[in-house]
Amino acid sequence: MPELSYPLWSPTPEPALLASRERDSGELVFPALPPSSPLSERHDTVAIDNIGQVYSYTVIHPGAKSGQAPYALGYVDFPGPVRIFGRLTGKPRPTIGERYAARPDDSFGYVFAALDD
Repeated sequence: MPELSYPLWSPTPEPALLASRERDSGELVFPALPPSSPLSERHDTVAIDNIGQVYSYTVIHPGAKSGQAPYALGYVDFPGPVRIFGRLTGKPRPTIGERYAARPDDSFGYVFAALDD
């Protein structure tokens, strides 16, 4: 995974994805804006609640020659509100509205893991 010049995760004991909140409107932007961005002066870096709900998804079926198993990609809505796209893990086929948690991942930076309800 390429190194970012700014953090993707909070340094807290329970890591949380970081976003930028626009001071006037409260709108969240993910990922957090880098300090070098001309917009960073109008935003504060905030942690996103780690649990969200699947908004939409698709299951990718790589070609047989790739050797990869099918996997799900989707959008997860988190409080704020903020909608984030990423890999959905833990179930072969997610369900719309199902709860997923953001988790650090060495390959992708983050993934969303299905929660047992």
